[in-house]
Amino acid sequence: MPGPAFLRDETVELRTVEEEDLEFVRDAVNDPEVWRTLGSATPKNLQTEEAWLERISEDDEDIRLLVCDGGDPVGFVGLHVTETWGLGEFGYWVVPEHWGNGYCTAAVRLMAEYAFDQRRLHKVAADVYDHNPGSARVLEKVGFEREGVRHGEAYVDGEYRDLLRYGLLDSEFDRGDGRDGP
Repeated sequence: MPGPAFLRDETVELRTVEEEDLEFVRDAVNDPEVWRTLGSATPKNLQTEEAWLERISEDDEDIRLLVCDGGDPVGFVGLHVTETWGLGEFGYWVVPEHWGNGYCTAAVRLMAEYAFDQRRLHKVAADVYDHNPGSARVLEKVGFEREGVRHGEAYVDGEYRDLLRYGLLDSEFDRGDGRDGP
């Protein structure tokens, strides 16, 4: 079972990644439907994931959490923080058998609220491959706006793909409680 819940809402819990979660992470990031959206085409084994967990455990700035439903992992969300700029950058995925359940949207919304209300970030952003409209919809549901296109930046399945840049300012984030911004 994943570590303690760090954030939660009625849909998901965001929990720390523990050693016993590494088989889930390894299996997920080796799934072709997942890794084709991550910018990594290198297979991962358990030792690779153990080294990854050790690296992230020593990092005090970035946040990396499992997305869970009822304590069971279904995905992952990360927040890379650039304190100097007040910027956070998201990465996220959910295993294919759990697509369409709102897990990514809930996780991104929770992390955006955390980024703005706890880390005092000014902006959060994310990149989406042009062949992944589901990921773009996740961001748009949370309030992100498409800011630009980085043409031919990614190479996936034998072709160069565009990366779509999305961003959300703290002052534009709808927290769902009647207040926007700080």
